Amino acid sequence: MAPFNTQDLLSHLTDAQRLAVTHGDGPLLVLAGPGSGKTRVITHRVAFLIREILPPHHILALTFTNKAAQEMRQRLLTLSVPPGCTICTFHSLAARLLREFADYARLPRNFSIYDEADQLSALRLALKNLELDTQNFPPGKILNQISRAKNDLVTPEQFTARQDDFRTQKIARIYTAYQNLLAAHAALDFDDLLMKLAFLLRDFPQLRDQLNQRFRYVLVDEYQDTNHSQYQIARGLTINHNNLCVTGDPDQSIYGWRGADIGNILAFEKDFPHAQVVRLEENFRSTPQILNLADQLIRQNLRRKPKQLFTNRAAGPSPQLFEYENEHAEAHALAQQIISLRREGYEYRRVAVFYRVNSLSRVLEDALRRQRIPYQIVRGLEFFQRREIKDVLAYLRLLVNPADQVSFKRIINRPTRGIGAATVKRLFDHSAETGRDIWPILNQVDDIPSLANAARKKVKAFVDLLSKLHAQLDQPIADIVRAVYQQSQLARELALEKSDEPAENVEELISSAAQYDAETDNPSLADYLQQIALTSDADAYDEQAGAVSLMTLHAAKGLEFPVVFIVAVEDGLIPHSRSAIDHDSLEEERRLLFVGITRAREKLYLSYARQRTAQGASLAAIRSEFLRHLEGLHFNTPFPEDDEKDNDPSPDDFNDPGDDDQDHNPAAPYRRGQMVRHPKFGIGRIKEIGPRLQNCTVTVQFTGGSPKTLVLKYAQLEKLDFTT
Repeated sequence: MAPFNTQDLLSHLTDAQRLAVTHGDGPLLVLAGPGSGKTRVITHRVAFLIREILPPHHILALTFTNKAAQEMRQRLLTLSVPPGCTICTFHSLAARLLREFADYARLPRNFSIYDEADQLSALRLALKNLELDTQNFPPGKILNQISRAKNDLVTPEQFTARQDDFRTQKIARIYTAYQNLLAAHAALDFDDLLMKLAFLLRDFPQLRDQLNQRFRYVLVDEYQDTNHSQYQIARGLTINHNNLCVTGDPDQSIYGWRGADIGNILAFEKDFPHAQVVRLEENFRSTPQILNLADQLIRQNLRRKPKQLFTNRAAGPSPQLFEYENEHAEAHALAQQIISLRREGYEYRRVAVFYRVNSLSRVLEDALRRQRIPYQIVRGLEFFQRREIKDVLAYLRLLVNPADQVSFKRIINRPTRGIGAATVKRLFDHSAETGRDIWPILNQVDDIPSLANAARKKVKAFVDLLSKLHAQLDQPIADIVRAVYQQSQLARELALEKSDEPAENVEELISSAAQYDAETDNPSLADYLQQIALTSDADAYDEQAGAVSLMTLHAAKGLEFPVVFIVAVEDGLIPHSRSAIDHDSLEEERRLLFVGITRAREKLYLSYARQRTAQGASLAAIRSEFLRHLEGLHFNTPFPEDDEKDNDPSPDDFNDPGDDDQDHNPAAPYRRGQMVRHPKFGIGRIKEIGPRLQNCTVTVQFTGGSPKTLVLKYAQLEKLDFTT
């Protein structure tokens, strides 16, 4: 590898970038606007530190996705940086250190990492053991509350001590039971990884000092998205030397709903009073028109650090805003526009479509299929949640961690081998009665009097299969995965299915294992499973897929495209209806739209519908309040303002024959079809205007509700104008 020259390294950087790259000791805050070369600054700073200050093994760079970590590694290779620095996600680092220091954490080194589906299984079992109904305690919502507690480093004991009402006391019992189950399964969930590492750094000063000495410079990307656990980890790893460099942008903090705390980046200068602050304000991605629109939008937020975004890129077309009658018209027009873009020379892979919630993709997919436009949905976790993939992974996890009861229960009778639920229950009942782990019991099933001879034989055959597979763990990972697939008889079962897709999915999993073998110096099954467990949606984006990319606005973070469509930019979706009650949530929704807009390099299309189907009903909709008063947004209405001419109200609808003064008529500002907002019922469309009297009424179809007839002079309606 050719040595690299420091001057060459710095020669193509802007003044602000060079200042961040060459900063020496002490805390550094890099406020990086969208498209400002943040990744370039991080990689060049790592290269500079290795060239000028210390060996690579003393450098730790933390990212939020595996994809970002891999991109950073590739860029360092192009800079001829010698290998050795640690570049990974927070969760990967935590898993690695918890295995290394398992004795401190009181964990087995072969612990499993439970994904969301596994967590739900464990939580349902906890609810069953506590004899609590899933209808009264929905597992998904309970998991969210437990996750929030863990992100805030609140243990079950602390959580229990804080509760003083019946329901929250029950949730505290569920949290405790859930954690006990994870411990019994030798398993951690995602939040445990961070919480337990934070506790190690807090509770073991000698270990903390050792890690401070190991990682002399720590860089954290996307610092605005850190939660309290990650904040404590970053502080703990640098507490002795304060060589902490964080990069991020408060205007792109979009994960508050899962515990991220924008206050971490806003308070960095308070935490480190002598910190160097560098602002990266030049945008190298977007045209001036797109950047100006984004800047106007985000300036409406209060919780931010002001930046003066600018670009030297050539001017481009104005961002376009389209209004459609309904979601079907929106999707059809989008497909037609993509066809036009293709004729202009834009490859499909250069086009992305963003939406607020996954459910909006169905109509878009239908429209793209009808026009034979190839597309990919960037939702990577779905692959690993497919039944056949979960089955193979459960076998693999059980080989690594025999205490993993979720995996055990999943595969003991999959494929079907005649071991029913009653047999499984007897096995675990015997385990509970004798106080012995499940595996010694499986190896001595003849000692269980409640099992019939036929059941014993089937259990023994299952144990023999696992023993045979366990003996092959010294082989390459791809060979282990294929052995599980073939010898478990899963391959034979999938061969009988009508579709080839399940078998093809497993072959894709085997291919991923082969790629892991080829790219990893010391491959291990535990490490491979760990990588899979920590996969995120963003990791699934394939730039070379040759297809239009469909994804949520959250999944779009960190990506960029020449052409971006953002659909359903409507009140109730962007901003989401859940954000209406909380100012901070409303600001986060605005940041989310800001992130979507700033993914676009050349062309930006936004759209909304006047009617959108939700839960089987067509409901009135209106474009997002975020888009009001934005200059430079070209508005398009591709259909008449009203469906039928005779739907327009006549002058008589507004005037009382006995009163010539319209100022005294409350109906005067309104017409049929007018969008309005009610302080209680929200947004709706006027369907009827009532009797021409002083106490006239209007019938309004409110979004998400039934029509309501209101007396206008008491209704406190706010007129919503499409053109404002």
